[in-house]
Amino acid sequence: MSDAQIHATAIVDVSAEIGAGTVVGPYCIIGADVVLGPNCWLQHHVTLCGPMRAGAGNKFYASCSIGQQTQDLKYQGEPTYLEIGDENTFREFVTISRSTTSEGKTRVGSRGSFLAYSHIGHDCQVGNEVVFSNNGTLAGHVEVGDNAVMGGLTAVHQFCRIGRFAITGGCSKIVQDVPPFMIADGNPAEIRGVNLIGLERKNYPPESVKWIKEAFRLIYRSKYNTRQAIEAVRKELPQNEEITLLVEFIEKSERGIIR
Repeated sequence: MSDAQIHATAIVDVSAEIGAGTVVGPYCIIGADVVLGPNCWLQHHVTLCGPMRAGAGNKFYASCSIGQQTQDLKYQGEPTYLEIGDENTFREFVTISRSTTSEGKTRVGSRGSFLAYSHIGHDCQVGNEVVFSNNGTLAGHVEVGDNAVMGGLTAVHQFCRIGRFAITGGCSKIVQDVPPFMIADGNPAEIRGVNLIGLERKNYPPESVKWIKEAFRLIYRSKYNTRQAIEAVRKELPQNEEITLLVEFIEKSERGIIR
């Protein structure tokens, strides 16, 4: 902790581990069993509660509350966990809850951008390079894939999944799974199309985008039910990485997919 810069008004538990080059601003509180990697930055009035571990280069803006105990009423008081990767940005008033039981763990990946007032509930699994717009909210046990984008004021029901490169519109109500590469919008949400802009920004090959669009047509614009659509996708389209990911996501869905 000797190489960290800790403001005189900050309160840091003696058991906390603060990485070299980390800056802890005024009136921050870092609790017991918090581990921060090197070169993190806490602006002011940030609260970190353990047990939690965050990697290198994370930025925590004013009044974040990260690692508070679960809001699940079943919580029995045992130590529970939060794990955060590297180089995330948590803007003002972002909240993240630890898991409900000691067997579980809330996980957040790396290089995500979480805008003001967004919330990640207990036992969520959030991937890499995601974007949560203001007030994006996850209930417990939600899974969010890499490169997904949450529109402002989106609310996601517990146990739902948001697939890779999926995007939700502002004020959307998500009560079933959003398959990879799709746009979900509305209250309740419907699938509106393929996230073409997101794929273009990540330099997806035109040939791959073509087959994703064909899969969308079979699943959402044909007369097939979901089972029939998946059979058609398997039969008519090349089973490349994107199509395989999409099919496997739908087949593993427990809540069903948004139609």
